[in-house]
Parts: sequence; structure tokens; C-alpha cells
Amino acid sequence: MTAITRSLKSVKALNEAGLIDDQASDRLTPVGERYAVAVTPDIAALIQKEGGDGPITRQFVPDLAELTSNNTEREDPIGDEAHSPVPGIVHRYPDRVLLKAVHICPVYCRFCFRREMVGPEGNGTLTRDELDGAFAYIGNNPGIWEVILTGGDPLVLSPRRLSEIMQALKSIDHVKIVRFHTRVPVVEPQRIDDSLIEALRASGKTTYVALHANHPDELTKDARNACSRLVDAGIVMISQTVLLKGVNDDAVILGRLMKGFVETRIKPYYLHHPDLAPGTSHFRLSIEEGQTIVAQLRGNISGLCQPTYILDIPGGYGKAPIGGSMIHSSGDGCYSVSDFNGNSHQYPPA
Repeated sequence: MTAITRSLKSVKALNEAGLIDDQASDRLTPVGERYAVAVTPDIAALIQKEGGDGPITRQFVPDLAELTSNNTEREDPIGDEAHSPVPGIVHRYPDRVLLKAVHICPVYCRFCFRREMVGPEGNGTLTRDELDGAFAYIGNNPGIWEVILTGGDPLVLSPRRLSEIMQALKSIDHVKIVRFHTRVPVVEPQRIDDSLIEALRASGKTTYVALHANHPDELTKDARNACSRLVDAGIVMISQTVLLKGVNDDAVILGRLMKGFVETRIKPYYLHHPDLAPGTSHFRLSIEEGQTIVAQLRGNISGLCQPTYILDIPGGYGKAPIGGSMIHSSGDGCYSVSDFNGNSHQYPPA
């Protein structure tokens, strides 16, 4: 098996590298023309290891199903545009904003909820004037306590560019937390070097890194080492995972992933129900199925490993926890409480 040493950025490149055959290449070319494709060498190695058919392949190799959309799907499924007062800013919640400085990623997930905005043909990188306008907006809104850099993947930016962003935020006193949403430690772990870490800390603010990973196989030795470099430098890490049919819709697999996060000093944070992005229905399971999986985690693995199952309400109305309640009122100050085995108990006890 030949090691792949460069990123693969088209269906043709996937074929030339041996990740898909000629027939698949012909079949999938229209998908690659519609949505961005990129696979890094680290992810290509995982695809090779699983033989081109498995949870990593499903996340990154195009599928014909992506060309099938239904009438519930939206180009902007979580309503970013409705809450964007200036280019690059999404201000949905009172105390925090998204700063989308770049719309490029090292890999393109086949279920991406911003797939209409990211990639070489997407919204691009903010210009200097747009970035200055975003910083001015943040500075003029003293209620903004946290800035979340997302996009695109902000860690594709050079350490110099990241440092410039952090220096700009350093001068805004009411911003106390800077958070980065990224896949880089998993898909391109060698980027997490001393210069990048120094850039992430340049603001003097408290820095969080939210790692997006969906399957325990993504937490390779190199990925765990990259995360260790971040944590050892004083950067707090949390996780984000999307619940995906055919990838991690199994309590055992999901439990292994959450334990892997905790072992790597990453606090499990959000388990996202898949968004209504175009051409992603083959990844979606029902909310009831998701609730069943989450209930199976509870009690069977440590409380440290429990993510919050959430839904981004379409239209820009924000996130809602949808894990389901284990307690229900039975009247007169009494409640019925379910344990992790599904048995009901009266509270207070009779």
C-alpha cells in the first residue's frame, strides 16, 4: 500500500491515489463538481486501512446520495445569515459571536452544514477591511464575552495570521474567551507545532479549542499527541461530534469515542443531531433513535464521558438540548424518575 503524501482535492485525485476505482470516479465526478472535496494524507491513511469502506470513508469520500435533496433541507440550515450584522460575524446569542475568518478547510466532511459556503468556490477569506469591520463590531458591543473562530477551519491560517487576529482581540477588554472550532489536530496533526500554539495564546485571553471528531479511529497516536501539545500549553480542549448514520450511530462506538476524548484530556461537549444541509439525508437518523443511543451511554460509561445531545433549530433560533427527560411529574409534588436501565422509580420514595 503506497503512502499518500499530499492532500487530495478532487474526485480524480482520489482515483489516482487508489482510494476509489475508475467506475466510482466516473460516477462521483458530478458530486465533486457540486461540493468541495479534500482528504489529507492522515485521513487517506485511515481510509486505506479500512479498505475504502467504513466510517472514515463515509465521512470524507463523496457519495452519489449527496445529489439527492429533499424539501426539508436548506442552504443555510442553522440560519447564520439571519444573524450576520457584518461580514464574518454571526451574533445569535447575547454574550458570544462567531468570527468566520476563513471558509477553507483541510478536509471537507460530506455532511457539512456549511457546505454551500465553504471550499475553493465558497465565501473565501475575509479581506483586511472585512476583518477590521468584524473587530470593530466586537469592540462596539460590550456584551460580547466570547469570540468563537470557525468557518471553514481557522487553524488552516498561518501562525502569523492567527497571531494578528489574537492581537486584535487582545485590545478588546470585554472579550475574555477565545474559542477555535477545528478538525486540524485529527486531520493534519503536524500543523499543531510550537508556532501555531504560540499564536493561539497571543491574546492573553483564555483559549479553548473545540475538536470535531466523530469516530474513535480518528484519535490516532499522532492526533492524541497533537492534542497533548495543546493541553500541555494551557489550552482547554472540548469536543464536538455529529451523530451520523453509518458512522457512529451505536452506543458502543460512541462510548469508545467519548472515552478516547477524556483519555486525551478533552471534555465531551456537544453531540450534534445532523443539520438539514442539502444532500445529507443519508446521514440522518431520527431524534428518537438518537435519544435511545444517548440513554444507553448514561450509566454505562462515566459521567465524564457524557456529551449534551443538541439540535440546532432550523432558521437561526439556536441550540436546544434534546436528550430527553428522565423525570416526569406525577402530580402532588411527586415524580417518576427513570434509571439508566429504563426502570421507573417514585420520587420522593413512598
